[in-house]
Amino acid sequence: MSFEHILMTDESDDEGEMDLLTKTKPKTQRPPRYKVLLLNDDYTPMEFVVMVLERFFGMTHAQAFEIMLVVHKKGLAVVGVFSHEIAETRVAQVMDFARRHQHPLQCTMEKEE
Repeated sequence: MSFEHILMTDESDDEGEMDLLTKTKPKTQRPPRYKVLLLNDDYTPMEFVVMVLERFFGMTHAQAFEIMLVVHKKGLAVVGVFSHEIAETRVAQVMDFARRHQHPLQCTMEKEE
């Protein structure tokens, strides 16, 4: 909870002292965020991964190339953090696009901690 402090004059007090009143204000909780991850495989061409990153995650060619190298070298990379619905949609779009182009590229999501 966050607290909002309000000073009020106590009219019954001859000395005009201030009393501190604390009013609670409900804190809205931010909805959970989800990381979207691309996983490396031995078959999907690097150029295809770059294209996916540009097309579905709005990256520049240079950004996409850099992330593709991380996926290639480390086995996976976080390519974005989104609300549940957006993360789910991006994963589905990438998986569908990869299948239509006959690539085994894997894209997953996991809750951010």
